Amino acid sequence: MAHITDVLKKPVLTEKSLQLQEDNKYTFDVEVTSNKTEIKQAVEAMFGVKVLKVNVMNIKPKAKRVGKYEGKTNKRRKAIVTLAKGEEINYFESK
Repeated sequence: MAHITDVLKKPVLTEKSLQLQEDNKYTFDVEVTSNKTEIKQAVEAMFGVKVLKVNVMNIKPKAKRVGKYEGKTNKRRKAIVTLAKGEEINYFESK
């Protein structure tokens, strides 16, 4: 089991993820080896909120090319966390 500060890497701040915040859903890039329970505990501990549900998706690496060099991007794991009504996360302040 990873330490709670190692589970959450960074918040995902895209147009789609900002629209999800209106429904009290927040998106994070998380450690590839973490599970839903660890993600829930990490969010609750770091931001002091009540998590109702955690949805997780694995993002496959994409093929990329720069000139004659070919490679792949890193694989990622993304979590969408649903908070209880009335709760919110301010990304720029932690507990």
